[in-house]
Amino acid sequence: MINHTAPEIQAETWLNTDKALTLSALRGRVILIEAFQMLCPGCVAHGLPQAQRVANTFRDDDVVVLGLHTVFEHHVAQGSREALAAFLHEYRISFPVAIDQPATSGQVPKTMHAYGMRGTPTLLLIDRQGRLRKQHFGQQEELLLGAEIMSLVLESPTASDSKAEPVGDGSTCDDNGCQVPR
Repeated sequence: MINHTAPEIQAETWLNTDKALTLSALRGRVILIEAFQMLCPGCVAHGLPQAQRVANTFRDDDVVVLGLHTVFEHHVAQGSREALAAFLHEYRISFPVAIDQPATSGQVPKTMHAYGMRGTPTLLLIDRQGRLRKQHFGQQEELLLGAEIMSLVLESPTASDSKAEPVGDGSTCDDNGCQVPR
């Protein structure tokens, strides 16, 4: 399991929101980021519809869904903000979407590079403390994703710090399990 502070999104601009968003400002909520390209078949068929279902399923106070349009191929065809806005409207994508800043050198945009993504679709799960807990390239199994999101929603603020906490019956529990009291 990944467990380090998630790099900030380096957005050129945002769609479906009135203001720029930052991961640090969203702390306290679980964040799902769906990195996509609008001409990526896997993104259109699986990643984006799944992210929209997550956005429709969980309370905004618990889970925030963000899109990251991160273009590393077919730049001319996908590069326009207007084309992306029309795409989001046509596919009924209502969650906020960042347009990744273009690379200063090479082909991989800045946020994509910061996360070391292999391609699109890539799903990122960030816990309430801002730590990257999952990064998955390709299609994600729906039931597993729902369970992973819910476990992060229910996780106590210090659960991933591996500190033992006494349970009411005197046993001690941490991330590795619960020990029987002696």
